[in-house]
Amino acid sequence: MTAITPLHPEASLSLALAVIASSSAPIVLLDGNLCVIAASNSFYQAFLIDSKTTEAKQFSQIGEGEWNVAQLSALLQATAAGMADVHGYEMDLKRPGHDTRRLVLSAQKLDYADASVRLLLTVADVTDARIAEKLKDDLLRDKAILLQEVQHRVANSLQIIASILLQSARKVQSEETRTHLTSAHSRVMSIAAVQQQLAASSVGEVELRSYFEQLCRSLGASMIHDPEQLSIDVNVDKTVTEANISVSLGLIVTELVINALKHAFPNQRKGKITVDYHTNGKDWTLQVGDDGIGMPTNADDAKPGLGTGIVEALSNQLEAEITVTDAMPGTKVSITHRDEIVIADKQKAA
Repeated sequence: MTAITPLHPEASLSLALAVIASSSAPIVLLDGNLCVIAASNSFYQAFLIDSKTTEAKQFSQIGEGEWNVAQLSALLQATAAGMADVHGYEMDLKRPGHDTRRLVLSAQKLDYADASVRLLLTVADVTDARIAEKLKDDLLRDKAILLQEVQHRVANSLQIIASILLQSARKVQSEETRTHLTSAHSRVMSIAAVQQQLAASSVGEVELRSYFEQLCRSLGASMIHDPEQLSIDVNVDKTVTEANISVSLGLIVTELVINALKHAFPNQRKGKITVDYHTNGKDWTLQVGDDGIGMPTNADDAKPGLGTGIVEALSNQLEAEITVTDAMPGTKVSITHRDEIVIADKQKAA
C-alpha cells in the first residue's frame, strides 16, 4: 500500500485558495479576525465587489458597508471562537442604488494543522426563488378563492332551480307530473348539498356524515308531510372522500330514499328509513333500509324504474355491487365496494 504524504500547511492553504477562487458558488474564506483571505469570483461578481479592495479587510468593511450587520458579525465571531456554527442565517442585503436582496448564509470553522483559525462562509441569494414562491402562493390562494366563489354561486343556483321545481310540483294537477317534479327536485338538491360541502371545504373533499345528514334533511323536508309519522336516520362514520365520489353516493342515497318514501309506507303507515355508511380500509358499504311493507310480490309492482337504473349505473361507476334483501320488516339495499374484488377483476381483464 502506498502511503499518502500530507501536504505542507502552506501548500494546503494554496490548494484551498485555488478551490475557493474557482468555485461557482459565492464563498468567502476568513481568518480568526474575520478578515478576508480569499473569495470566489462568483462572490465578487454576484455582489458587485472589486476583489482588489477586499485584501486583508474585515468582512464587515467590504463593499460600501452593506455587510456591516451587527448580528451577522456576532455570529461569525462566535463561530471563530468555536462556540457556534452559522446555518441558514437570513438577512437582507441593502446596497445604494440596488434592489434589496434576500440572502441565506452559512459559516463553519475549519481546522488547520498550524492551529490557525479559518472560517468558510457561503452565501446564497434566494431573492428570485422567494419571489417565485410568493407568486405561486398568491396564485394558488386566488385560485382557491375563485373556486369557492364559483362553488357558492353553483350551490345557490341549484337551490333556486330546486325551489322552482318544488313550487311547480305543488301547483300541477297531475299526480304523475307532480311525482316527476318532486323526484327532479330531490336530485337537484342532492347535487346542491355537495356544492355546499365543497364551498365550506378548503381541500376539495366532502365529509360524508354532514353531507348525508344535510341531504336527508332536504329530502325529508320536501317529501315527508308528518315527521311524527316518518323519519330518516343517518348513521355514517367520519369518512372524507373526493367530490366526484360523493356526488355518486349522494345520488344513490337520494334515489333509494325517494323509492322508500314512495313505496315502503302506503296508507299513511308509520316507519323509519336508515342510511348507513361505513368503511374498512379501502372497502366500504352504503346501506339504505326501511321498516316498511317489504319487497313487492307482484311482478308488475317489482318492475324496475328510472331510479333503479340510476342506482345500477352509479354503482357500476363506483365498482360496487348491489344487494337487495328482505329486512323483515322492510327492505335493505346494500351497495358494497371491495377493493380486492376490483383488483382481481382488473387483473383478469388484463
